[in-house]
Amino acid sequence: MKKIAVFASGFGSNFQAIIEAVKQQTLNADIALLVSDNPSSKAVERANAAGIDAFTFYAKDYAGKAAYEQAVLTELQKRHVEYIILAGYMRIIGPTLLEAYPMRIINLHPALLPSFPGAHGIADAYHYGVKVFGITIHFVDEGVDTGKIINQFAFHAEDDDTLESIETKIHQLEHQYFPLTINEVINR
Repeated sequence: MKKIAVFASGFGSNFQAIIEAVKQQTLNADIALLVSDNPSSKAVERANAAGIDAFTFYAKDYAGKAAYEQAVLTELQKRHVEYIILAGYMRIIGPTLLEAYPMRIINLHPALLPSFPGAHGIADAYHYGVKVFGITIHFVDEGVDTGKIINQFAFHAEDDDTLESIETKIHQLEHQYFPLTINEVINR
């Protein structure tokens, strides 16, 4: 069974979907660690409730990205983590982790890449007026949402959709398909 670490900065609903998929055996993985740059996040509470180790940090407590990524890497290596899963982690991954995990860092983005990269993909797509929304699951590279696409899932917007209803539909897609895609990638 592959060991994964999930990185999350906020509410952690996708982290919870991953936890549930492991419990239901639709994701054949061992969640060895949650990494969060927000020690007071709901994701950390979810890890504690599930009995999953959490490594938390404040980036400002380190000399820079390389320093905190080295601390994270040490924690990953202690647990023999094979894949990193980004589930709402709001930091750009740097060379320290990219070099240690080439093509083994998987990200979930709430828009159909290459359109609408960055932190506000859903709102950007909505305000642009797109008619098809979706999610992209991709490998992480040195760019922002530029890595090789693994899978995409989409839906057509309804005339009465609001930004909030689109966000809800996006989250439903994420929770359904992210764990399944992770399973496919890590158990090839």
